[in-house]
Amino acid sequence: MAIPMSEPDITSVERAAVQQVLGTTTLSIGPWTDRFEQALAARLGVRHAAAVSSGTAGLHLAMLAAGIEEDDLVITTPFSFVASVNCILYARARPVLVDVEPTALTIDPEAIERRVRELTRSGGGRHRRLKAILPVHVFGQTADMDPILDIARRHDLVVVEDACEAIGATYKGRPAGTLGDAAVFAFYPNKQVTTGEGGMVVTPRADWDALFRSLRNQGRDVFDGWLSHTRLGYNYRLDELSAALGTAQLARLDELLSRRAQVASWYGRRLERIDDVTPPAVAPWTTRMSWFVYVVRVPASERDRVIHELARRDIPARPYFPPIHLQPYHRRVLRARPGDFPVTEAAGETCLALPFFGTMREAQVDEVCGALDEALHGAVPRRASA
Repeated sequence: MAIPMSEPDITSVERAAVQQVLGTTTLSIGPWTDRFEQALAARLGVRHAAAVSSGTAGLHLAMLAAGIEEDDLVITTPFSFVASVNCILYARARPVLVDVEPTALTIDPEAIERRVRELTRSGGGRHRRLKAILPVHVFGQTADMDPILDIARRHDLVVVEDACEAIGATYKGRPAGTLGDAAVFAFYPNKQVTTGEGGMVVTPRADWDALFRSLRNQGRDVFDGWLSHTRLGYNYRLDELSAALGTAQLARLDELLSRRAQVASWYGRRLERIDDVTPPAVAPWTTRMSWFVYVVRVPASERDRVIHELARRDIPARPYFPPIHLQPYHRRVLRARPGDFPVTEAAGETCLALPFFGTMREAQVDEVCGALDEALHGAVPRRASA
């Protein structure tokens, strides 16, 4: 049987929770949504959490709560899923991209500092349209947040964490998603915790939380009657079936992360024996890695050929991430060119995501690593000791 790229870790606990919802008449904005929100807020130690239909929806609402408007500037990274930039464009604002640091591939605080300095040089220490920083916690580990938060304080900037790939990760002992003015988590089927589709916006601010809840429900406010709408809103609600699934998954978070860490350790030991493969590096500031995907680096000249050769052996693999600024639409809108962000572009040419999921068996990791070595060198590696 072919090895999947990913698969959700679903047990009888999750199935029972969903069955409970099916035994009721409430399928949206009900008690399971409340439970899911309260459980995540309690896990993180934050005051407020609002469930939404996707991580992308959550990022969009975070931009609106931050007051991001047309032609405002928001700093973020081109090495991410496109939603990190799209949420800025949805607000008709302008993404200001800066490169990533070369090891963990998270946004580079020094590059942020340089860009802010350029923007504020003629503005008395502040650029009137520069409003926010959106750092991305990539592949399950955090960006280096302390210097980013320091920059934000000095320049009066909002910080929204894109924590869509990093639930359960910690930065110097502090949970990802608790460091900025708001943070967003996502629960797509390949995520550590899944609701099928869905996301969560967390914040310490009661006013932002109230706005999230209104905007996700077509702009209806707490005092509005049925079919009354105070503001322009969106259909960004999370249904009760998804919330029940997420509640059950969240109760298993430590188990889910532990399983994924075990698979990552199997990969790490085996890949040490394969030349021309660089395993993922855990940054010194990441005190708990929340393994989302398992991304290695291979020579750029070999990467696409290796993907093809793995596919011939029924092993899926993906380039991860193609730089956002070189996507056809974004290249045009952002007026970007190859060479603008060399570290991101080098990663985009060399990074390769291998099959990875918490229910993966050690024999499957052996099979993937054997196929990878054969694709690179035409030889099967010796089996690593368990």
